[in-house]
Amino acid sequence: MASSSSYQKRRLFSSYFWVVISVFLVLFMLGLQGFFLLNSQKLADYFREQVPMSIYFKDSAKDVEMQQLEKSLQMADYTKSAVFVSSEEGAKQTIDDLGEDFVAKLDGFNPIPNSIDVRLNASFVDDSQIQQIADDLAAKDFVQEVSYDKPLVSLLNENVKRISFWMLIVSGVFIFIAFLLINSSIRLSIYAKRFTIKTMQMVGATKGFIRKPFITTSIKLGVIGALLALVALGGVVYWMDGYVPELEILQNYKMLAILFVGVLVFGVLISLISTFFATTRYLNLRTDQLYY
Repeated sequence: MASSSSYQKRRLFSSYFWVVISVFLVLFMLGLQGFFLLNSQKLADYFREQVPMSIYFKDSAKDVEMQQLEKSLQMADYTKSAVFVSSEEGAKQTIDDLGEDFVAKLDGFNPIPNSIDVRLNASFVDDSQIQQIADDLAAKDFVQEVSYDKPLVSLLNENVKRISFWMLIVSGVFIFIAFLLINSSIRLSIYAKRFTIKTMQMVGATKGFIRKPFITTSIKLGVIGALLALVALGGVVYWMDGYVPELEILQNYKMLAILFVGVLVFGVLISLISTFFATTRYLNLRTDQLYY
């Protein structure tokens, strides 16, 4: 008798353990998907703001003209940053990039002009707006050339739209798969107790009375699995904040609240709904149907 009771406890623990693991893994992957979806715009803006625009000055440009343009750019609503790079600094950077002193080979002649390196705010990095900004700057008498990578801007914007679309599709599919996996785990757990459910029903217990302990237990298991998923997800969020500090992920309290509460609520709701329908199914079966 004691051996049988011990066996039942081990079997019950094993059943609960795998339900928790299933909920944890599914919610963790779903949380990751939600994290990248909620941060997709920030990630897209981050990459847009890395596109450089260089304004090269003519040799005849006066210091006051270059200084005034730098200040006006720093105050412009489309500018994230604007840094003046002197001819000497430009030459030094080029030498570092090339790994050889091209100025010495040119008998001391430095062909690199004075310039301003500009990073634009993400909302202005599209084909039409960035071109308009470049044209306006190039129209100034003391500006020799305005340069930026046009193919990169076009490719970046196309990829952002494409990735955003497919992320929405994948998220919808993943939510559906998550529902099926957690639902299947809970149904298998309740399947092992189908005879207990039918016995309670035969001695007069109401459907609500029978469902209650199963629903309570499933919700607890769902909460445990969700908390484990949140711990793992918190580790990923912390790592991402250190890896890409420019995104300021840990400072985005609203996004984190939506993500963490969403994972917890989803874990509870899916556990409750799955348990309700699974117990209802066995309550509505005839005794002879329990063997199939």
